[in-house]
Amino acid sequence: MEIPQSIFDRMAWSMARRESLLSPWATRNAAYLRRSGHKIEEPVIRPPFFRDADRIVHSKAYSRYIDKTQVFYLVENDHITHRVLHVQLVSKIGRTIGRALGLNEDLIEAIALGHDIGHVPYGHLGEKFLDELCRGHGLGGFRHNVQSVRFLDTVEDCDLTVQVLDGILCHNGEAHDRSLTVEGEAGWDSFEEKLQRIEGGGDALPLTAEGCVVRCADSISYLGRDLQDALEVEVIGEEDLQDFPENCMALFGITGRGKEAFGNINRRVLDVLIKDIVTNSYDADCIAFSAEASACVAAFKGFNKHHIYENERLLANRERIGFMFRYLFDHILDDIENERGDSLIYEDLINASWASREYIDAAAPAELARDFIAGMTDRYFEQAFRQSILPVRVRSRYRVGGHLPGDRERRGRHRNGKIDR
Repeated sequence: MEIPQSIFDRMAWSMARRESLLSPWATRNAAYLRRSGHKIEEPVIRPPFFRDADRIVHSKAYSRYIDKTQVFYLVENDHITHRVLHVQLVSKIGRTIGRALGLNEDLIEAIALGHDIGHVPYGHLGEKFLDELCRGHGLGGFRHNVQSVRFLDTVEDCDLTVQVLDGILCHNGEAHDRSLTVEGEAGWDSFEEKLQRIEGGGDALPLTAEGCVVRCADSISYLGRDLQDALEVEVIGEEDLQDFPENCMALFGITGRGKEAFGNINRRVLDVLIKDIVTNSYDADCIAFSAEASACVAAFKGFNKHHIYENERLLANRERIGFMFRYLFDHILDDIENERGDSLIYEDLINASWASREYIDAAAPAELARDFIAGMTDRYFEQAFRQSILPVRVRSRYRVGGHLPGDRERRGRHRNGKIDR
């Protein structure tokens, strides 16, 4: 159904008026740039960056966020954060900041939703093992921000704008900067230079203020949330809270060291840090924390790193997980080299209708193995490992006592040789 011209004109006027009220540092919709050079897009109903957010949400890689670890893997608890929730939190925080600063909320949302698509099973521990495998096979290191770009720009060829891809590439939740200023130009040469720099182990800042907001929102989103989750699953206890930084206690108004005093830590973190960024970035050419808040964020990250991410209770299965990554990587390479068309790598990547043929034809076996494993959910990774290492049961048409226990369930999971993902 076509929109009547009179309504369309009023909508276009309304959108133009909203854009005229944006900050001088905001990215305008008309500035979008795609590789494809397709015809000019109609910005009234679905502006270019809004369209990018849709393309990301409808990608196969995005659908696999649902069972990807944020921090706590192999934990049966429905109340802890997974990647699918984390990226929504980053989007919400980023858009809150962006709205207050007069920035482009559609661009913020698209960057936020796509920024962690390249994360591997078992979070940062899995990334460490895949990094070692990539280096051992001559691929250079593995970085999830580069992999996020690879999935969206190469594997699925979503034809996203350079502004969105740049924001995804330049997010860096592990780094901490008091102040971020834009870097580079809205062009593919500048983007490729940043990509090579990051692949080589360096860092780069986003080319848009919106990308800078997402980079800050990423840190804000996980500081308090990871601590709450760690208390929820009892990875840390009250003895760990005795080391919580004094400057953070003061900034967030925490008055005790018991678990109950930290019950609403995430809410306090979001309220204080969002207001701090808005206050220090309003009418400024940077996205910045105050000196006090910046020192607090750095201290908070250090606490979480020591007490949560490097906690032996969290890392107890690292040797087994490392073996799983190495074995499955080699098994997938063997399937490719022997052209086993009924293997998982062929069914769920090489012959998949959604994968770019240009990518499949150009990728080396080790690159295909890397991308296949990086795209797996935790559950699919475990099932693929079981299928690759356990002997195949020979089925007989006739058996004493009819079907064996569990046969119906196994047939459901392995129908046509495929594992439910």
